[in-house]
Amino acid sequence: MEPVKRLFYILAGPGVLGISTFLLSDLLTLHGAQAIGILFWMILWWIARPVHIAVTGFVPVIANALLNIVPMGVITGQYFSDSIILIFGSGLLCAPWATIGLDRRVALKVLSVIGPSMRSQVTVWLLASILMSCLLPNVAVCALFTPMAVAMLTTAGYSDITKCQPAVPILLAIGWGVGIGGLGTPLGGAMNLAAISIFEEHVGHEFMYVDWLIRISPFFIIISLVTLACMLLIPMKVKTLNGTREYFTQRYRALGPMTRDEKICGSLFVIGLIGAFTRPLYVSIFPALTPAHLYLILGCLCFVITLANKMPMLSWEIAEKETMWGMMILFGGGLALGKLMNDSGASVGIAELVSGMSLDGGLLTIIIFVVFARAISESTNSTTSAAVTIPIVLGFTTKLGLNPVPYWFITILALNAEFMLPISVRAIPVAYGLDARKMLKGGAVMALVHIVMVTVFGYAFMQLWPTFSQLSCVFSK
Repeated sequence: MEPVKRLFYILAGPGVLGISTFLLSDLLTLHGAQAIGILFWMILWWIARPVHIAVTGFVPVIANALLNIVPMGVITGQYFSDSIILIFGSGLLCAPWATIGLDRRVALKVLSVIGPSMRSQVTVWLLASILMSCLLPNVAVCALFTPMAVAMLTTAGYSDITKCQPAVPILLAIGWGVGIGGLGTPLGGAMNLAAISIFEEHVGHEFMYVDWLIRISPFFIIISLVTLACMLLIPMKVKTLNGTREYFTQRYRALGPMTRDEKICGSLFVIGLIGAFTRPLYVSIFPALTPAHLYLILGCLCFVITLANKMPMLSWEIAEKETMWGMMILFGGGLALGKLMNDSGASVGIAELVSGMSLDGGLLTIIIFVVFARAISESTNSTTSAAVTIPIVLGFTTKLGLNPVPYWFITILALNAEFMLPISVRAIPVAYGLDARKMLKGGAVMALVHIVMVTVFGYAFMQLWPTFSQLSCVFSK
């Protein structure tokens, strides 16, 4: 970015805070207007990126230190909340995968089923990206699959990815698949943990992950199949990629039998996964052992367990290098923004303004929430969208005396996908040669399809499926 343009955006951040404070203080409150100004500041910097997106995550601390909107401890505590601990613990648990080779084994095994046809290619890359992103960070899956796809295309005779026609649907399948896959489980990304954290703070109860699976899985399956159907409709001039199945099969066979170290590493991950989703079974025995703390315990075990070469499974040097510190700061900043919005009264003020639009919680309300969440996700990322939209949705439902559960779930359905712009995770396929214009063109159609699907199914679930609007597995804090 040019220095003058960068300086403009840097100064524009505090500038929108000042404008918001001046224009909205009478409409809301002083602190509420300031919180809205901080929201606009962060969105501007997240979109324009005059500084790294992680640096933007510190804006709530900086602004609150100067303006004293809410007690500072409330803000700083968000940067080491249970959700941050869960991200850190799961990162420790997955960090040895690359060193041991478990990540490549899993990926190559999945990809070895690819047939030579382009339809098979798109199907497997999309579904593999979706399924792996249910359990691993989206960025990790995209960063693993994208270079493997490029290597496969090179083997098939395409040395220039920018001019490779088969690369477009394959790289789009990866970029879009990891976004959709995040919806599959609460562990699918920071956006889900942010949504859960804000919801728990609002209702005063621990959210059980099994409730997510019961209520989200039907739509997750439907949107995955619809996305696949849409991708298979993309015109493909190249019909086959000969030798691709053999490529992955040979690569997998070259790994040899699964080693002792891989089995231990994989077992720890499975234990954490089972423990997270069976929380209701042991909550009365270990009330403090939330998934966050379980993953931290298992992650710390990686420092203790000795590998076959007599070295620890994980060293602090590797953990320090592999931990996504920037993403954790971004996530903490999103939670801190949510606290500012709630505790300053901004969310309630916005809810009152929305209530004045004669919205009653019906179909029009759902359309507005869905479009708003999608717009934030597409222009920034899903984590930002969760931090911005969830407090507003919860504030609106509280204002009208509505049950917040179905609206919260529908908003999660809406924000969990990113299709159009080469930012966030989507920047990875573009960096490897995917034409950003083709991502935008195809992504605009997919975003529209996603909006319609979320609106239709979200409204239908709320009207026809009572379980969707209830939480049976909650534990009072």
